[in-house]
Amino acid sequence: MEVKFLKEVFNIEGMSCASCAQTIEKAVAKLEGIENVNVNLATEKMTVEYNPEKTNILEIESEVDKAGYKAISKIKTHTFDIDGMSCASCAQTIEKAVGKIEGVSDVNVNLATEKMQVSYNPYQTSISNIIQTVKNSGYDAIDADARDSNIDSIYSQEKTKPEAENKIDKKQAHIDDMWHRFIWSAIFTVPLLYISMGHMIGLPLPKFLDPMMNPINFALAQLILTIPVLIIGRSFFKVGFKSLFRGHPNMDSLVSLGTSAAFLYSLYGTFEVIKGNHEFTMNLYYESAAVILTLITLGKYFEAVSKGKTSDAIKKLMGLAPKTAKIVKNGQEIEIPIEQVQVGDIIIVRPGEKIPVDGQIISGQSYVDESMITGESIPVEKKLNDNVIGASINKNGSFQFKATKIGKDTTLAQIIKLVEDAQGSKAPIARLADKVSAVFVPIVIVLAIISGLAWYFLGHESWIFALTITISVLVIACPCALGLATPTAIMVGTGKGAENGVIIKSGNALEKTQKVTAIIFDKTGTITEGKPKVTDIIPLSDYSNSEVLRLAALAEKNSEHPLGQAIVEEATGQNINLNEVENFESITGQGLKVTVDGNVLLIGNKKLMESNNINVSGQSESVSSELANQAKTPMFVAYDGIMIGVVAVADAIKESSKNAIKQLHEMGIYVAMVTGDNEKTAVSIANQVGIDRVVSDVMPEDKVAEVKKLQFEGYTVGMVGDGINDAPALAQADIGMAIGAGTDIAIESADIILMKSDLMDVPTAIELSKATIKNIKENLFWAFAYNILGIPVAMGVLHIFGGPLLNPMIAGAAMSFSSVSVLLNALRLKRFKPSSVKD
Repeated sequence: MEVKFLKEVFNIEGMSCASCAQTIEKAVAKLEGIENVNVNLATEKMTVEYNPEKTNILEIESEVDKAGYKAISKIKTHTFDIDGMSCASCAQTIEKAVGKIEGVSDVNVNLATEKMQVSYNPYQTSISNIIQTVKNSGYDAIDADARDSNIDSIYSQEKTKPEAENKIDKKQAHIDDMWHRFIWSAIFTVPLLYISMGHMIGLPLPKFLDPMMNPINFALAQLILTIPVLIIGRSFFKVGFKSLFRGHPNMDSLVSLGTSAAFLYSLYGTFEVIKGNHEFTMNLYYESAAVILTLITLGKYFEAVSKGKTSDAIKKLMGLAPKTAKIVKNGQEIEIPIEQVQVGDIIIVRPGEKIPVDGQIISGQSYVDESMITGESIPVEKKLNDNVIGASINKNGSFQFKATKIGKDTTLAQIIKLVEDAQGSKAPIARLADKVSAVFVPIVIVLAIISGLAWYFLGHESWIFALTITISVLVIACPCALGLATPTAIMVGTGKGAENGVIIKSGNALEKTQKVTAIIFDKTGTITEGKPKVTDIIPLSDYSNSEVLRLAALAEKNSEHPLGQAIVEEATGQNINLNEVENFESITGQGLKVTVDGNVLLIGNKKLMESNNINVSGQSESVSSELANQAKTPMFVAYDGIMIGVVAVADAIKESSKNAIKQLHEMGIYVAMVTGDNEKTAVSIANQVGIDRVVSDVMPEDKVAEVKKLQFEGYTVGMVGDGINDAPALAQADIGMAIGAGTDIAIESADIILMKSDLMDVPTAIELSKATIKNIKENLFWAFAYNILGIPVAMGVLHIFGGPLLNPMIAGAAMSFSSVSVLLNALRLKRFKPSSVKD
């Protein structure tokens, strides 16, 4: 069969030279299924020919990201709500159907969240085509992205009830509906059970219902009580037979086949009893049909309740947003709905009030409780120019702030979006369950028919016995347990992470994190506070302290580096006037070069001085060495070709760094630190916190090389960083963890975001990953165990050796309990506590 290769063109961001293009080409070419790849530096485009059966757009983009660049294709990702699913085979049916559409590169249907994410090429297919394909498969797809999502609806522009609340109301209505269906089914099923089986255990029956005296009344009474139960549970038949006739049988198909067989046989038996053939009186199966439907309805009720509990984290986050804001307009304070707040509005916040949106303080100060966003329990001091986060709580002061982010751009909205995306994603561990679910229901139907025929023809049993076997096999099968095993645990696990300030972006990241065997930390802003201060000014030649500081601050005036900002702040604090400079040039990994009063001014490390022919031997080098030994960062200052002094800056180590690294060691994880700082400073910091390996004086691209080096040594590498220069390394690592206070680029490149900027969250993320994957494995074990043990028992294997025969009613109860038990096991994750806060 001839392979059909697809061609896709990507825009590439981040290239600077021909070697970048070569790097990307080599990285993508290594993917299985790549026929040809060509990167054009001039147009910044990459053309790829690939086999869609072996790779896809998302994998290609991911490989480019890992190489330290960004690939953007025409592929769009869209989210749909799916109605009508009842089990894992439903999800598989939809995935198969949508996956066959030309232009669809990836499709993921999540049974627990009832959502579908589709990556597609808008030039090859459309949203309406995807919706129609789902409809043709027997289900309904609703374009979730076309209306307000949970996030947008928090700040809905509509006056109607927010979509998030509508979804919660819809789920609650479903729970109420299932409960009412169970109650009404039970009202008819309990007397039916009494009539049909009560006499077997000596319970009295009135004479007009006694099977010995009035067999017709006995049979008709059961029929009359069964019909309402069938009507109440009609959705099982409607969905089940519809799916069966479309060639995609699901759990409802099994239930409807089993109960229909029991009912139709009993109906036939009733006619025989009316005709006078009373031997059918004691062989009616009305109670089996009714009890199966009632028990499965009860199971569905418990399942709906449990599903609701798995998404508690999202509900809590959505409930944090305040409904109104007090803004200053035309000199007056007015209260407006939060959806009317605009960027630039001045908002007033008083003690005890929630902060409506993200912004920057312009007057006043206070302490703000950000625990609901970051998980940090201690209130944070906020003063002029500090940023505040929407939904956090102002404690004891009043202030005014300017709104900078509203609606879906706020921190809260972004967190909800990240958690929702993670909860809707799949972990690789789910693949086995997906493969089984795809063929599960058809295999069960075949086994049910084969076992029934085998007992009838080979077991020398009656066809009533064979029918009992068939019904039992149909109703004991548990496709729901398989489908819920992974997504429910991921929902609870990612939600629990969000509660602890650890945002895990995907199921894949959640699974990979527990495999990490080595962690690489950036130093500045990660292990240290990232807010260095000037500690020493050592003048050389004839320059004074203040003159060295002035010139150093002039050089750093336009720099965004934390060390440079510390020098500028020190000069500003000493009221030193800083003039404008010319020809500002930042030399990566070395320092800065500017022109002041017509002369060249340099500030940076030894490499910068040597490359500009500045002598660093003698006093300047010894001073630098001594400062470095004290864990300070020395920077040489040279003006007009002469070394004029050394400025030292120190960055305090975070309180949590030492404990976090100690805990990682206890978990058997190797810890390294990679920094652009000098060796002596880096080693000093490493010794204080217990780092195993130190790599200093590195350029940004060297960080990627260090990640690759550890990977080559056989480690599964996690990288923790916060800056723009950490982004390529975060992407290259098996798991990238970005500090929440870091740059947007670092956060975008990472798999996990640590909202508290606390390194104790690194072991917390690994512990949570291990707990979640353990829970998934337990769920999968029980889901498979129910089916592997239950189906053979239902087929009568035990009966062959003189054991009991499984009653269809017990089979129905077992099937319902299997799904509920998997959900209850997933909910145990709610008790997860990081070791740092365990008693």
